[in-house]
Formats: sequence, C-alpha cells, structure tokens
Amino acid sequence: MGLGLVLISVIVILVYGWLVFLSDFAIIVLKLTGFIAVAGIFGIIAWIGYTLATTPPPKPIEEIEKEIEEELKRLESSEKVGREVGQATSSS
Repeated sequence: MGLGLVLISVIVILVYGWLVFLSDFAIIVLKLTGFIAVAGIFGIIAWIGYTLATTPPPKPIEEIEKEIEEELKRLESSEKVGREVGQATSSS
C-alpha cells in the first residue's frame, strides 16, 4: 500500500511538472491549481464556521457543578438507605 502511494505520488509530480513546464496548457494548469488550493482552504474555513454557528454552546461550569453535587447527594442518600436496609435485615 505504501509503495503504491509513493509510485502514484511520483507519477503525479512528474505529470504535473510536465504540464506546467513543457506543455501548452501551463497557464490553465496553474490557474486550476490556484483555484483548487484557494477553494480548498476557504471550503475548510466555511466548514469550521458552519460548525461553530450550528453547534449549541456548552453548559456553564456552574450548572455542571450543580448537577454533579445533586447527583452525589442522591447517591449518598440511596447509599444510606441501602445500609439501613442491610442493617435491618441482618438484625432480624
């Protein structure tokens, strides 16, 4: 697989070099290359902007801390009930 990628890359480099320096299509190839590069970069920037615009903001840390404290209190109270049930069962 790696060797195939190397061979394909070398072939593309050679063909591109020939198109730019030795063919009659040099200007078209350079324009096309520049357009693809700019479109690719700004396409990625647009994708990042879309993701930022459509992703809901995270919860504030205070709200997360409050939820964690409530969950800990709930677990502690259920743990106490479990211990009390265990003591009542063992003393019977």
